[in-house]
Amino acid sequence: MAELATIARPYAEALFDASRADLNGTAEWLDALSAVAADARLQEYAANPKVSDEQVFQLVTGVLPLQLPDAGRNFLRAIIENDRLAVLPEIGTQFRALKNSQSGSSDAIVYSAFPIAAQQLADLGGVLERRFGRKLNLTVQEDASLIGGIRVAVGDEVLDASVKGRLEQMKVALTA
Repeated sequence: MAELATIARPYAEALFDASRADLNGTAEWLDALSAVAADARLQEYAANPKVSDEQVFQLVTGVLPLQLPDAGRNFLRAIIENDRLAVLPEIGTQFRALKNSQSGSSDAIVYSAFPIAAQQLADLGGVLERRFGRKLNLTVQEDASLIGGIRVAVGDEVLDASVKGRLEQMKVALTA
């Protein structure tokens, strides 16, 4: 994956520099583009030599859940013309890292067995920010295998307060 990261870095940095006035808006459309570009069927379609760049562009913009601004359309055209569609998810990851480092925050994924209400998520966010010592951008993903509780991943740090995690700890303790 180092090769993808190396290819993605100049694109992410250039996009970050060009969009300093609206980093949040750029992150929104870039996340949507990254999600679409990660689809294996789209990658296969784009790699077909019989398919033109314009056809790939029309397909991608046609399935996006939002309307791309002019800067987003130009960026997507440059990515497609340079055969970098497969690198787009990594560009999105690196762009978000640049954005987070500027704002002093980190992305956090909260895995929960059940949906979390907005107020509960806000309260949890405050507790987690004190625990990790920085501002967190929370994303919730449901994972029924946790049985109950939550698991939080912030970069390479994981806080496991799930029933599944505790059962695993008990299993290890009992078999040791």
